[in-house]
Formats: sequence, C-alpha cells, structure tokens
Amino acid sequence: MKRQIAQFSLVVRDYDDAIRFYTEKLGFDLIEDKGMGAVETDDFQRDYRDMRSRGVVFLEEPCVEPYGLVAVFQDLYGNKWDLLEPRGAKKRPSG
Repeated sequence: MKRQIAQFSLVVRDYDDAIRFYTEKLGFDLIEDKGMGAVETDDFQRDYRDMRSRGVVFLEEPCVEPYGLVAVFQDLYGNKWDLLEPRGAKKRPSG
C-alpha cells in the first residue's frame, strides 16, 4: 500500500537539522524550501493596537527585551507568534 502525506508545516529548533532528519532519515522529498521573509514591524504600537482591535489574542503584555519590543500572540489554531519591533528599527514616515 502506498502511503502519502500531502503537505504539512511545523516549527523546528534548527532548520537545516530538520531538513536532514526528514529527508535522510525518514526518506521524505523536499519539494519547496522558500524563505517567508521577516515577521517584524516598524511600528509596534500601531500594529499591536490594530491587531487587538481585530480580535487577535495576545498571551502577554508587550515587553522590552534586549533585541526589541515584543508580545506573543496566538493564531486561530493555537500557534504562537511574536509581534516584534527590533531594537533600532527605523520608523516609516506616516501619511
């Protein structure tokens, strides 16, 4: 009987190690390896207010970390994401 997993996504600690494991040990074929860009904002307060007003569930209050301003939010399926404004991010002019 032929078995097939059509598609899946997962979060991993080390991207290259995960690719080696799934392709070399499990025998999966890597079909696509595409960068998705940075998940960052240039105006944390603007995006935080906007996301909250649209019902996004934040799991913590915003906090300042050595790398920038961050708050963790949850998507529809319980996955956790960081809204992050890196330290020293250049603000875009408004208007």
